[in-house]
Amino acid sequence: MNTIDLRSDTLTHPTQAMRKAMAEAEVGDDVFSEDPTVNRLEKIAAEQVGKEAAIFVPSGTMGNLISMLSHCARGDEIILGDQSHIFLNEVGGLAALGGIHPHIIPNEPNGILDLETVEKTIRSNNLHYPPTRLIALENTHNYCMGSPITPEYMRLAGEVARRHNLKIHVDGARIFNAAVALGVDVKDLTKDADSVMFCLSKGLSAPVGSLTCGEKVFIQKTRKWRKMLGGGMRQSGHLAAAGIIALNGLVDRLKEDHANAQILAQGLSRLKGVVLDPQLIKTNIIFFNLKHPTLTSETFLNNLDAEGIKILLIRPAGTFRAVLHREISESQIKRVIRVLEGLVK
Repeated sequence: MNTIDLRSDTLTHPTQAMRKAMAEAEVGDDVFSEDPTVNRLEKIAAEQVGKEAAIFVPSGTMGNLISMLSHCARGDEIILGDQSHIFLNEVGGLAALGGIHPHIIPNEPNGILDLETVEKTIRSNNLHYPPTRLIALENTHNYCMGSPITPEYMRLAGEVARRHNLKIHVDGARIFNAAVALGVDVKDLTKDADSVMFCLSKGLSAPVGSLTCGEKVFIQKTRKWRKMLGGGMRQSGHLAAAGIIALNGLVDRLKEDHANAQILAQGLSRLKGVVLDPQLIKTNIIFFNLKHPTLTSETFLNNLDAEGIKILLIRPAGTFRAVLHREISESQIKRVIRVLEGLVK
């Protein structure tokens, strides 16, 4: 039985073109900035998101962390959402390693932060307060149904930041999904941000790596932090080669994942005990609740696993996540729906 794994788009394997490029990559020592393939990837990444420079890092978590450490000093404060990946899933690194204070405000259902609330949250210059330095946004927003944040919202957020002399960092792990879903150039989503991190190893299918992009002076700061955190890789051009294939050839196909997500969402919404509004699904991420009279979350997962289907339980009360990616076909989605129909009848 072939497993249909919907737990995350991080499960994608590199394409054959990536494997060939990785094997044949020209490499050097990236800590000395002498790996030509890494240098090429960083140049392509910076150009695609409209920034001066970029740095290749092992993970999105490191990309976010070195950005916050570069924007903020110890005792500074970041405004970010209560459903943000940085707050929930990055091990408190900004506080533990940076001494940076998180000021948490609620995310709206579509992932944005209410800008009036943001503005009221910004600290005044007072002896008793940590100084606000940074607003952290997420696009697409994982825990808010994979919602894409629009260029118009980013423009307004940029106005707030500039009014108060703050910086904006975007956790753009899936920002290319946002651009494809909205039908805009990714630069339209990043031009009002001072820094942006995006992942290569999710829907773009590279095996490892993320990029952080921003001004040249900012990226020089991040290189110091990357080295301190143990992210200074050597002949990492073997990994960067896959990233170049991803950026040059796999962005447009993300719309296939979005289409498959909509098929699955429509199927789920018709099932007994499943709570889901398909209209809320804009990209490749689906959250749904199971409120079945006899089927527990654990039994539901076990029964799916027995059929070779894996999804993620996000909250014990019965909130699940399914993520579509390159290795999940429309025919597999239809099989998932058939299995689910049998489980919840």
